[in-house]
Amino acid sequence: MRILFLTTVAVIVTQTAFAATVRVPADHQTIQDAIDAATAGDTVVVSPGTYRERLTLKPGIVVQSDGDQTKGTTGLRRAEATIIDGGGAGAAHPGVVMAQDCILDGFTITNVGRYDQMLWDKHFKSHGEELGDDEGSMRAEGTIPAVSLRNISGTVIHCIVRHNGDVGIGISGPGPAHHRASVVRDNVVFQNMGGGIGIADEAEPIIRGNVCRENLRAGIGCRNAAPIITDNDCFGNIRAGIGCREGARPVIRGNRCRSNRRAGIGIRMEDSAPIVEANQCSENEMAGIGCRDGACPILRNNVCHHNKMAGIGCQNKARPLIVGNECRQNQMAGIGLRQQATALIQNNTCVDNRLVAVGVTEESVATILDNVLSRDGGQPPIIAVKDNSNATIRDNRITGGGVAAILVQGNVMLLANTFTGSEPDQGTAVWIWKNSTATVSDNSFDGYRAAVIADRAVVRVTGNTIQRFQSAAIIVKDSQKPAHIHGNRATSHDGNSKVVRLDGAAGIVADNTLQIE
Repeated sequence: MRILFLTTVAVIVTQTAFAATVRVPADHQTIQDAIDAATAGDTVVVSPGTYRERLTLKPGIVVQSDGDQTKGTTGLRRAEATIIDGGGAGAAHPGVVMAQDCILDGFTITNVGRYDQMLWDKHFKSHGEELGDDEGSMRAEGTIPAVSLRNISGTVIHCIVRHNGDVGIGISGPGPAHHRASVVRDNVVFQNMGGGIGIADEAEPIIRGNVCRENLRAGIGCRNAAPIITDNDCFGNIRAGIGCREGARPVIRGNRCRSNRRAGIGIRMEDSAPIVEANQCSENEMAGIGCRDGACPILRNNVCHHNKMAGIGCQNKARPLIVGNECRQNQMAGIGLRQQATALIQNNTCVDNRLVAVGVTEESVATILDNVLSRDGGQPPIIAVKDNSNATIRDNRITGGGVAAILVQGNVMLLANTFTGSEPDQGTAVWIWKNSTATVSDNSFDGYRAAVIADRAVVRVTGNTIQRFQSAAIIVKDSQKPAHIHGNRATSHDGNSKVVRLDGAAGIVADNTLQIE
C-alpha cells in the first residue's frame, strides 16, 4: 500500500510539473491551434477579442479567457470580452464540442447557426403554440448546440451563450460510468433559437446557478434524463422556465422560474417523474407548475404566486403528489386538477387565489388532507369538486368562500374539517348539487348561513358541530335516497332556529340537538 501511495503521488507531481499554459494569440493565433498543441493537464488562456472559429476540445484540458472574476453587464467581464463567433448558418458542427474531463471557462459563444429575430418575435406572441414540438429541442434530428457535451463529462462555467440558431448548451448521453457528472454552472444563456440548456438521453449533469432567459423553448429542458437542476434563474422564455418530458427524472430544486410565456415549470408525458421542490414560480403566463399527459411528479415545498393560471395545474391523467406547497394570489386556482387527473394534496397553503383554492374537475380524483385554504371576498368557492369528480376532503382548515366554501358536483367525503366564515353574511359552507353523493361527518362549522345545503342529492350528514348560522343549519331538499342526518350539534342565539330542515325521503334523522345561547 505504501508503494502504491508513493507511486500515485509521483504520478500527480509529474503531471503537475509538466502541465503547461498555452496562450492565444501569443503562442498560437487561433484557439483551435492552441487546443491542438495542448495535452491533458494543460491550460489554454485566451486574450480578449473575437475569434471566428468553431472548436473541438481535447480530453483533460482547460480553455479559459484571460482575466479575473470581475462582473460585467451580462456576465463576467472577461467572458463579455472574449467571443467565439461560429460564423452563422451553414456549418453542421457545434460552436464548441467538449471532450472528456475538459473545462470551458469564461467565453461568449454566439452566431452558431442563424438567430432569427422575426421568428423569435412571432413565437413570443403566440406563446410558442406554432413552434414544432421538436424544433430547437435537444437531440431532435438536426439539432446543433452552440456548446455540445455528448457522452462525456465536462464542465462549462462562466460562459455567455447567446443569439445562436439552436439550443444554447446541449448535454446528451450518460458518459462513461467511472467519470463524474458534467457540470454546467454560473452561465448566462439567452435568446437562442432552441432551449437555453437542453439535457437528453439519460444524461445526469449538474445544472446549477445559471441564468436562462428569453430562449425560444424552455430555459432548461430535460428529455429522458436525470439531471440535478438547482439554483437557476429562468425567466422570459417562450415555453416553460424549466421543462421536463419523455420519461425524465430530474431533481428540480431551488430554482426561480418567473415571467415565462408558458408554465414556470412544465412536466408532461408518461413516466416523467421529477422531484420538484423548494422552487419559486411567479408571474408566468400559464401555471406556476404544470403537469399533464400522465406525468407523475413529486411537487413539494414550492411557492407559486401571481401566475396567470393556476399556482399548480394538473391535467390529462397526470398523477402528482402535491405536498407542502404555498399557492397564493394566482389568477385561477391555487391547485387545479382536470381531465381525469389524480392527486394527493396534503399540507399545502392556498390563500387568496382569484378562483378556487383547490379545483377538482372533469372526472378527476383527489385526496385533500390537512391543508390551509382561504380567500377573502369573491364569489367562487374555496374547493370545487365538479363534473363527476371524486374527492376525500379531510382535516383541512377552510376560511371564507363565495356562494359556498365547498361546492360538490360529484362524489365527496368531507371528514373532520374546520370551516370558519370570514364575512358577516358568509354563504353556505357545503353546497351539494343535483345527482351528487356526499358524506359530511365530524366537521366544525362557524359563521356560515348554513352548514350544508343539498338539493336532489344523496347525503349523509353526521356528527358535525355548527354555530353562528341562520335559520336552519342543515337543509336537504328532495333527497334522491333516504337522507341520514344524525348526531349533529348546533348552537344559536335564535330560538326559532332549526338544526335540520328536510324535504324528501328520510332515513335516520335523529339525535340532532340545538342549544340556545
